[in-house]
Amino acid sequence: MATAADTRSKISEICNASMQKTLELQIRSFQPGDEFSFRELNEAWIGKYFTIEEADRLVLEDPVAKILQPGGHILMAIVGQKAIGCCALLANGAEEFELAKMAVLESERGRGIGRKLIERAIEYARSLGAARLYLETNRKLPNAIHLYESVGFRHVSPNAIPPTPYARANVFMEMKLRDL
Repeated sequence: MATAADTRSKISEICNASMQKTLELQIRSFQPGDEFSFRELNEAWIGKYFTIEEADRLVLEDPVAKILQPGGHILMAIVGQKAIGCCALLANGAEEFELAKMAVLESERGRGIGRKLIERAIEYARSLGAARLYLETNRKLPNAIHLYESVGFRHVSPNAIPPTPYARANVFMEMKLRDL
């Protein structure tokens, strides 16, 4: 016969397993109501390292109109009910996306969430028939650059990238997903 301690232990085990399942990372498409989290996540990292620029404001104030309606996509990293990361694919023609507005909550960094977001974004772009991804970043973010390199992005000349609206952009990278 089970003792009270055995019962409490079993209940605790079940609760912990249930909580762990609830708190697993989910990466899902942007949903109505994600606007605030998307803006907050991006403003946090941009504000920490740089100045929020006018191009940032335009996108972050209305990601539906500036990213989704023109054919782009936003992925959200969620734990429980909390958004802890995001990544956007901005449409640039029928076969190309810019990987942009990539952010992970500072307290959640170092756990592979950024890598999972990028890998899912690459997979998603491939499923849409994209031939190329590109991105813009800054030398002040060596961890981000290393992550991009590790998933297959390669450095390119600024001449190979459309003109950037961001003063902070000084590193340009691309990933070919298939031959054009």
